[in-house]
Amino acid sequence: IINNYLGGTQGGAVDKASPSGMHFRDSKRKVDYVLAYHYRKRLARHPAGAGSPEPTHESASLALVSNGGTGKGCAELQQQDGGQYAPQEQPRPLGVEVIELGPLDTLEEEKRLQREEYERNLVEVGLEIEKDPENKSQGLSFVRIHAPWQVLSREAELLKIKMPTKKMYEITEEGGILKTLNEIWCKLTKPLQPQVPQQENTNMKSLSYPFSREKIYLYNIKDKDTFFDNATRSRIVREILKRVSTKARNSTGIGTLIANHVYDAAYPLHDGEYEGQNDDMNERKLLYREWARYGVFYKFQPIDLIRKYFGEKIGLYFAWLGLYTEFLIPSSVVGIIVFLYGCITIEGDIPSKEMCDQHNAFTMCPLCDKFCDYWNLSSACATARASHLFDNPATVFFSIFMALWATMFLEQWKRLQMRLSYFWDLTGLEEEEVSFLSEHPRPEYETKLLQKKLKNKSITTENSNEDEKEKLTWSDRMPGYAANFGLILFMIMLTFSAVFGVIVYRITTAAALSFSTNETTRSNVRVTVTATAVIINLVVILILDEIYGAVAKWLTEIEVPKTEKTFEERLILKAFLLKFVNSYAPIFYVAFFKGRFVGRPGHYVYVFEGYRMEECAPGGCLMELCIQLSIIMLGKQLIQNNLFEIGIPKLKKLFRKLKDERTEPKEMDTNQSKDPQQWDLDYILEPFTGLTPEYMEMIIQFGFVTLFVASFPLAPLFALLNNIIEVRLDAKKFVTELRRPDTVRAKDIGIWYNILSGIGKLSVIINAFVIAVTSDFIPRLMYQYAYSQNGTMHGFINHTLSYFNVSHLKAGTQPENSPFAQDVLFCRFKDYREPPWSQNQYEFSKQYWAVLSARLAFVILFQNLVMFLSVLVDWIIPDIPKDISEQIKKEKSVLLDFFLKEEHEKLKLIESFIARDKQKHKSGTKGERIRAASFCQFNRCQKGSFASFSSQHTEV
Repeated sequence: IINNYLGGTQGGAVDKASPSGMHFRDSKRKVDYVLAYHYRKRLARHPAGAGSPEPTHESASLALVSNGGTGKGCAELQQQDGGQYAPQEQPRPLGVEVIELGPLDTLEEEKRLQREEYERNLVEVGLEIEKDPENKSQGLSFVRIHAPWQVLSREAELLKIKMPTKKMYEITEEGGILKTLNEIWCKLTKPLQPQVPQQENTNMKSLSYPFSREKIYLYNIKDKDTFFDNATRSRIVREILKRVSTKARNSTGIGTLIANHVYDAAYPLHDGEYEGQNDDMNERKLLYREWARYGVFYKFQPIDLIRKYFGEKIGLYFAWLGLYTEFLIPSSVVGIIVFLYGCITIEGDIPSKEMCDQHNAFTMCPLCDKFCDYWNLSSACATARASHLFDNPATVFFSIFMALWATMFLEQWKRLQMRLSYFWDLTGLEEEEVSFLSEHPRPEYETKLLQKKLKNKSITTENSNEDEKEKLTWSDRMPGYAANFGLILFMIMLTFSAVFGVIVYRITTAAALSFSTNETTRSNVRVTVTATAVIINLVVILILDEIYGAVAKWLTEIEVPKTEKTFEERLILKAFLLKFVNSYAPIFYVAFFKGRFVGRPGHYVYVFEGYRMEECAPGGCLMELCIQLSIIMLGKQLIQNNLFEIGIPKLKKLFRKLKDERTEPKEMDTNQSKDPQQWDLDYILEPFTGLTPEYMEMIIQFGFVTLFVASFPLAPLFALLNNIIEVRLDAKKFVTELRRPDTVRAKDIGIWYNILSGIGKLSVIINAFVIAVTSDFIPRLMYQYAYSQNGTMHGFINHTLSYFNVSHLKAGTQPENSPFAQDVLFCRFKDYREPPWSQNQYEFSKQYWAVLSARLAFVILFQNLVMFLSVLVDWIIPDIPKDISEQIKKEKSVLLDFFLKEEHEKLKLIESFIARDKQKHKSGTKGERIRAASFCQFNRCQKGSFASFSSQHTEV
């Protein structure tokens, strides 16, 4: 059972390596899991009390300490002060020396003992292991694990793993026009389908049932070695590794041992190499050829094969990503149409024409004190024309469309999720199974609990009747919660501080450039400041994103959640909160705050001394919002989602390789095979750390697509182009760059669905405010239908500009050396205020309050209309497709019939066998013995296909 090749005891066998790299050295038993660890042997040993330390011979001492029978030699040595191990009051066997251990040797010895105990316990639960010889003074070694049939069947029953039975049943297809359309669609998309093995008869489905050894006759077991596929085998072994404990440090499971650096890694093997000259096709190579290459970007994803190889959780992620990318196609098309509508109607836009008319020029008030002159509104003609591309009536329609699009996407995902659950046999995923899989405590939780127990034991040794099932209470977690609250608040304030810093940069830079003597510099102040500020914002966002990811993980760790599921959910919430604020804070500022607190000529709001708050461009803030959104979105996608994802794993891999080469001595290992085995190749790969980063970048992108889509209709198009690359990038990373993840069963995408739903609802409110507050849609509508004399937009620009008497400017703020100073009596500024000749000069006018009321009314109307339509769409589209709900009902009835039929046939067979046996052997004791023997023989013939008659009869 244990192939422990130590000290060259089985020299011939050591040189022989598994030809496929996937089996033990006997080339028969499959490697289901691998444990990797670094070892370090003692090079010098000194007898206790010796005057001059001299190195002793290695083999004698090592044989005694490492391989001393059943390990009693090490157990009998008790630690003394100074790190020495000495026998106490026990006769010393002949040839045993007292060994002095240094601090590193002591730690290494403790790790070795833990490994030995853990591997011994693995063998006790039925696993078979094979170890590498430790031929170097220090190096990397592997423990390969194989689960025999007895262990697989026992654990599969415990985990309630659904396995296919002998029974196949027909899937009822929808008839009529839907079937015809589906057939046409299949023919049209045939070139886009991946070339992967498909089930011969797609209309038939195998009936699945949780594995049971008592009902083993139900399952179609042709070969016990291949009945459980590689993913299922590794999943079973992983559950055993989590469960098996060691007495040293009260370690429970492989997670604790890896956390304590007893082992470096634990992972299942990939199914061979993904590229090579050999013709042997495996699932990994097939995935690489049909899915994980940029050359097949136009093909659909082989979701069933992804699920089979990586498990349901990762399969659901790629199914969700595929559906999201498909849904971006119609939204991209509509966005392009809206953008083209703006391009076509730009020549007929009356307000921009009026703004560009140099004959009826409007003299505007200076943009800064002293150094800025009066200026003509016609100089902002280009900005006004560009604003029309995104600020037109079509954007209102597009906002409503995108709100409904988000609802339809979520509804369609629920339907697809249910369909996948049915075909992947997740519909009956029992709560006990989910809780069983997620109830393993995390190593950090166990360590904290152990510290608490030890502390309580030292304080109160008298109370012996304490409850054994101790757990961490709120008082134990209070420091962690306090740190969480304080640091998250600090991080959010840090984000706001960064945004404020960029605002100060814009204000001061704009003021500095306004002092320039160069006419070109002065005329391009706004463009220069906007472009540089957005790039600074992008850099700050990228840096803070990386910091916030690490901080969120650390904050979750100090909370000490009990299970991995709780840890993951809390980490997601913290990371999302911090990254959401970080990504959208600058955009929120431009959309809702910039230009709102400027004041008016003669009474401006100042930041610090002499710096005025920045204003929106003459065409409004929507154009700047569009620039800000597009650069941040494209920058994050290009740099963070693509360059970081490609570059960082390669740098980590290179760093780890250099580190291993530096730490391992250059020693010849004669027992090592020339070609690296699969476990060697997989160890070099990056460990899988979860799907949180993959989901997070897509959720943030979903926010960019939905939250401010009124200002940037091309956002879905850029998201689509990114996702076409992203799908293949993620696929390539999973197939070629990462170790094979443990397969995890999951019914849905978990908390991410709630976040998506929340963003969808928030997008309705934000887009309503963007249209009402940031754009000129409401003022234009109000002017056309309430104030225009002829019902057209002629005179709109004049209507939105207020008058200011230049003699009312404060002393020291008038333009210096202005050539227009003598000619200008009144300047104009954008606001609804009373003129200087009015009794209430410069107060808000009636038009201001009318427009404000219209804005708020639009927000309420838009929000309720879109929410109503979303609820209507949600109600019309059922969560479970009709055909799937019927198939689930049919499956239950088929399963019941199949059970009754099998049990009935088995009962008849046993009764006929016993009756025939009674006729042949009428004698008492002799007949019973023969009958028992023949019954056992019958059992063997059926390969364990039924258990005792009485138990089966009771079940029937």
